[in-house]
Amino acid sequence: MNRIDENPYLKKTQVLVVDQGKFLSGIRVLDLSQYIPGPFATRQLADLGADVIKVEPPGGDPMRRFMYRGSQPTSPFYRHLNRGKRVCRLDLKHQTGAETLRKLLQESDVLLESFRPGVLERLGFGRQALEAINNTLIHCALSGFGQTGPYRNRAGHDLTYCAVSGSLSLSGSTAAPMMTFPPLADHAGALQAVNSILAALVGRNRSNKGVFIDVSLLESALSWQYLGLWEHQPERGRLMLNGGAACYNIYETADGKFVALAPLETKFWQAFCHGVKHPEWLDRQNDPLPQTELIEELQTMFGTQSLEFWQKRLASIDCCFEAIPPMDKVAEHPQVKARGLIDTNGLSYPAWINDGPVSCAAKPEEMGDAPCWHNSDNS
Repeated sequence: MNRIDENPYLKKTQVLVVDQGKFLSGIRVLDLSQYIPGPFATRQLADLGADVIKVEPPGGDPMRRFMYRGSQPTSPFYRHLNRGKRVCRLDLKHQTGAETLRKLLQESDVLLESFRPGVLERLGFGRQALEAINNTLIHCALSGFGQTGPYRNRAGHDLTYCAVSGSLSLSGSTAAPMMTFPPLADHAGALQAVNSILAALVGRNRSNKGVFIDVSLLESALSWQYLGLWEHQPERGRLMLNGGAACYNIYETADGKFVALAPLETKFWQAFCHGVKHPEWLDRQNDPLPQTELIEELQTMFGTQSLEFWQKRLASIDCCFEAIPPMDKVAEHPQVKARGLIDTNGLSYPAWINDGPVSCAAKPEEMGDAPCWHNSDNS
């Protein structure tokens, strides 16, 4: 691993040869986060070639056993979120652990942490201290509500961040809101952190200076709510894209299965109406919302036949129709199989680069309590 002052990313004159998709080769990321948001962010950086060292407390990341009752020491969720990383445990409240972290910081390009505001400073690693240790460090603080404001230290989880952002108010039926799954704010925050970190790396290439990035899960989820914010009197189940339109809805078949229908464009709606032999629906696509009566008519139709019947009937019709498979059948979908989206390492990196998938490490590498960050075998 190169030291920061030797980092090829900062030298425009030096050519960096990378493997398929490993654009961040030579970049070291220090991950002090837990559970989903931070680890998901740094795992994507690891997938793209970054050397990620995950520092956990003596008891480990609680995600190791979260939602898991299996016999292995760590859950598949933890292994997926932290694949390709080197993992060590440090007690940052004691001098030895703090000194080890200080050394790691000196040779890192990026620090991502998910402490509540003020915790890192109490541990002796506030913004001024970090700048003194490494003035080219990109520090991303990923928190629930952000580093400022009256809610900065308020406890929360994905569900409460989604609640404040408004994302729950427009999801679900007219009777009640619906939880988002998987957690929306957690993953939106992770993606926002990755985008900001990558932009900061590009900026540092010009300035050779570090930067502090404040990313909140609330704001990340809120940034996705533009459709509802500017909609006149938005309500659950009454808008075009949340259950109010017949041409963008979910229907149950006679055998208790479900299908998704989304012919929003006129040409797709017309193809659907002709395909199911209901030409009387052609001129009703733009009926006033909510289209309760038309939705009921489509549901009655779908409820007369099995899922297999509708798949065969609409297979050759270009009308934005898909079956909704149970989660344990998703891996068998022909498109998922053709693209290699799920393999022995779990879910693949969600992009192909140069006409091929990005190869991802299978699992995190446990380093015990003493990270050997100078060990070239682990670089």
